[in-house]
Amino acid sequence: MAEKVQKVGVKRETGYLYFIDKQGDISRALMARGGKKGGKAAKVAKVGLKKASGYLYFIDKQGDISRAIMSRGGKKKSKKAAPKKAKKAVKKAAKKKVAKKGKKK
Repeated sequence: MAEKVQKVGVKRETGYLYFIDKQGDISRALMARGGKKGGKAAKVAKVGLKKASGYLYFIDKQGDISRAIMSRGGKKKSKKAAPKKAKKAVKKAAKKKVAKKGKKK
């Protein structure tokens, strides 16, 4: 769930990537298309936003700055994954025994 942080009202143009830079201002860069490379970033609006940790800041559809809580932790591991590792260890041990028997002859 996103909350609006600051109203800016930036009007977007097609072909540009809009983002919040390190200074907390809104910048844009020309997007790469086909064989052409992208352009350097240029400031669109000076905001001076101070970012809080644990939030993802973005420019919403109205051209304002919003933020959402970052999801942390990733994907949970299943309990079925552990037995597979045990099976691999057993197979490796069996291969080593077979290899040792072959060398003795």
